[in-house]
Amino acid sequence: MRFALAATILTLLLTAPAYASDNGEGIVGETDDKIVTFVSLGLVVFFIAFVILASALQALLEKRKEQRKAAELRRRVGW
Repeated sequence: MRFALAATILTLLLTAPAYASDNGEGIVGETDDKIVTFVSLGLVVFFIAFVILASALQALLEKRKEQRKAAELRRRVGW
């Protein structure tokens, strides 16, 4: 636990100057309102899609569980 924390802190301390170079410009260049808007919109769309997909997966798994329980009950009762 201590080793992981020390390694994380050391990594952050060594990589901080690399992120501070180029006057704060990122990979896509100077950050303006258009970039911030598209990134924010992308985050919103990602989380909406994630919730929809996770809910669909949960419903599918719940349906399988109910079918398995019903089959087990039918087997016990003998229908």
